[in-house]
Amino acid sequence: MDPARQPLSASEQRRLIGLDFTLHMRRLCDDMIARVDLLRHIDMDRVAISFSQTRRASDHGMYASLTPMRFAGGRTHTVRRGRKWAVQRLIDSDGREMLYILTFYLPRFLDLTFREKLATVMHELWHIGPRFDGDVRRFGGRFFAHGSSQAEYDAQVDRLVAQWLATEPSESACEFLRLSFRELTARHGRVFGCRVPKPKLFPLRSA
Repeated sequence: MDPARQPLSASEQRRLIGLDFTLHMRRLCDDMIARVDLLRHIDMDRVAISFSQTRRASDHGMYASLTPMRFAGGRTHTVRRGRKWAVQRLIDSDGREMLYILTFYLPRFLDLTFREKLATVMHELWHIGPRFDGDVRRFGGRFFAHGSSQAEYDAQVDRLVAQWLATEPSESACEFLRLSFRELTARHGRVFGCRVPKPKLFPLRSA
């Protein structure tokens, strides 16, 4: 055999391919939903997962975000200053309309601690409305996204993470989150995934 054409080792093959971050995140979300009853209303087939590269590696700023594709009550339009607006639809390759976009900001998200990463994922999943109609989970009062107490919202997220961990999920579902962005890049050569642009609002013509 020509030494120059020796078969690649498994680690060398991984480095050539890289780590598909959004695919791994989808598998993790699927696992969380399957194991935590309060997340069973979520259909990940209608949630787009994306990543966005941050300009700086600073630990300040957003780690993840959930973009709802509907307005309050699952409505397809809203009225602002007397004008009716709708949001761009997002259709996947199988013709399914996405109801949410879940975005992670790299490398910032991957440089959190392992438990912080799990809490960040759970935080965004918990934002998905219980009716799964494209709207977020709404709490009473002015601060509808997190309720009157951010601390209580965070405590609920911690309880959900604890519930998931108590089911002893497979290490393969979350092993990649134990590494930082730099460590994942060193192991896999590159980190890549899907990028989904944020949808834009557009005005609707009056009837």
